[in-house]
Amino acid sequence: MRVGVLASGSGTILRAMLDRGLPVVVVAADRPCGAIDIARGASVPAELVERRDFSPGFDRVAYTHDIVDALRRHDVELVAIAGFGTILSKPFVDVYSGRAVNTHPALLPAFKGWHAVREALEAGVKVTGTTVHLVTEDVDAGPILAQEAVPVLDGDTEETLHERIKEVERRLYPEVIERLAGTTGARA
Repeated sequence: MRVGVLASGSGTILRAMLDRGLPVVVVAADRPCGAIDIARGASVPAELVERRDFSPGFDRVAYTHDIVDALRRHDVELVAIAGFGTILSKPFVDVYSGRAVNTHPALLPAFKGWHAVREALEAGVKVTGTTVHLVTEDVDAGPILAQEAVPVLDGDTEETLHERIKEVERRLYPEVIERLAGTTGARA
């Protein structure tokens, strides 16, 4: 199964997927980022579908169509969202329903949204974690495919806790993608 990755950040999850030998055929990013460099360094096509409008009038549907078009150019069958910073709209779910997966730094349904790690710390929980789930129109609400707990330690900051969660994500997420793609990977 041909995997497309949507990314916006440093690309550590993408790197974990590539190291596991997953069949990544394209990386699409909404901004210049480290994930693009990692893709190109691994000879994986990278498409910058840059989001330049952050105003209330942002045309999310038109932007979503641009992302879907980029994925279709590479015959993507399964989409792995790896820290992609733009929420996509209904046309994405229409095309990739049941074939788009996301990772989230909390044990959903707790702490949905962009600031999950901060909110977990503010709530005083002793355990948080990561969730891999299918993408639906409702953000962070799709069926859960896998979860793993991460303890909150005394003295944790948002950064230290998030890094421990990312360590788990970099293992768990590629495992789930591998299972969904029907491949055992070609671990390097």
